[in-house]
Amino acid sequence: MQITAGELNRATLARQLLLERHPLSVPEAVRRVVALQAQHAPSPYLALWNRVTDLDPAAVDDVFARRTVVKATLLRLTLHAVHRADYQVFREAMQPTLYASRLGYRFAATGLTPGHAEKLVPPLLAFAARPRTAAELRAWLAEQVGTECAEGAWWGLRAYAPLWHLPTGGPWSFGERASFAAAHTGVVPTGKEYAPHALRTLVLRYLEGFGPASVADVAQFAMVQRTPVRKALLALDGAVERLDGPDGTTLYDVPGAPRPPADTPAPPRLMAMWDSTLLAYADRSRVIPPGLRRLVIRSNGDVLPTLLVDGRVAGVWRPEAGGIEVTAFHDLPPATWDAVAEEAHTLGTFLADRDPAVHARYRHWWAKLPEARVRLLPSRADTT
Repeated sequence: MQITAGELNRATLARQLLLERHPLSVPEAVRRVVALQAQHAPSPYLALWNRVTDLDPAAVDDVFARRTVVKATLLRLTLHAVHRADYQVFREAMQPTLYASRLGYRFAATGLTPGHAEKLVPPLLAFAARPRTAAELRAWLAEQVGTECAEGAWWGLRAYAPLWHLPTGGPWSFGERASFAAAHTGVVPTGKEYAPHALRTLVLRYLEGFGPASVADVAQFAMVQRTPVRKALLALDGAVERLDGPDGTTLYDVPGAPRPPADTPAPPRLMAMWDSTLLAYADRSRVIPPGLRRLVIRSNGDVLPTLLVDGRVAGVWRPEAGGIEVTAFHDLPPATWDAVAEEAHTLGTFLADRDPAVHARYRHWWAKLPEARVRLLPSRADTT
C-alpha cells in the first residue's frame, strides 16, 4: 500500500491529538501520545494544552505529584514525561543506549568502570527510596567512591540508574533544583544487552503514537540502533503492516490505526518547545518543511516554540507584553491569522496564572530569525 506525504502528516497529527482537542484525562492523553519532552518544565503542560479539551494545569500538577506520570531520562537521552505504566519497559528497551552513553568516557574518566556502576546502583536506589536532592546524592556517592570521583559518577548514574525527577514547586512543578527518587520498577537491568520483548513493546507504542514510520524513524525516536529495531519489527510480523512511503522507503504501522485523508482540516497550533511531534522522526519533513528546520531547531539543540499551520511548521511564537507574538515565515491568509489569534487568546489565559513570560530565557534566538511577518495577538488576559 502506498501512502502520500500529506497522509503521513495527517496520520501523525491524528495520533498526536493535534487535529482536534480531546476530552481526555491527563494520564490518558500522555499514554496516547506516548511521551512528552520535559527538559523544559513548561513543555509538558503546553503540549497537553494543545491536545486536551479545557486543560486544567492543576490536573498536570496532580499526576506528577502522584507519580501517575513520571519524569525521567529516557528517549534520546533527554528528559521525558511518560505514563508510569510505560516507564519500565521503555527504560529496559533503552538499556544498551543508557549503558553506552552514561557509563562511557566521562564516567570512565573518574577511574570507575561499568562494574562499579552495577554495584553502586542498588544501594543508590535504596538511599533514594525517599526523595533526595542532587546534592544529597552527590554527597552519598562521595562517601562511596571518593570526592574526586563523585561528580563524574553522578553525571553517569543520575541517568543510568532508574531515578524519577520529583516535583519541587514553581509554576510548572519542576524547578531548577532537581529532586530525585528511586523508580520502583522491580529488577534493574544490567549490562549492555537489550531486552527484545521491551524493544518490541516500545516499537509498537511508538507506531501507535507516531506511525507510520521507518526503521530509521523508530531508531531516532528512542536513540536505539537500527539493527535491533529491524529485528523487533521482524518479530512483530503480523502485528504490524508494511507501507510504501512517498520516497519508496518502507514504513511500518499498526493495523487499523488512524490515517486520515491528506485534505483533513488541521487547525493552527502553538506548540511547546521541544514538542515530540517535531523530533520523533529521522525524516522530520512530514512536519517541518526542510527549509525551515535550521530556523526552529538551533545548532545547540534548542527547539523553538513553533506555529503549525495546515499541520506543518510555519513560524514561531513567544509571549510579549500585551499578548502572544507570532512570527510567520510566509504569508498567511486572513482566516488563518484569525484562527491563530483565537489560539493566542486562550494560550495567554492559560499562561497568565502560571508564567506569562514562559520561554523568556530563549529570547536571544529571535534576533537570529530572518525578516518575517510578525503580529502581536492579544490574549484574553489582556482584553478583559
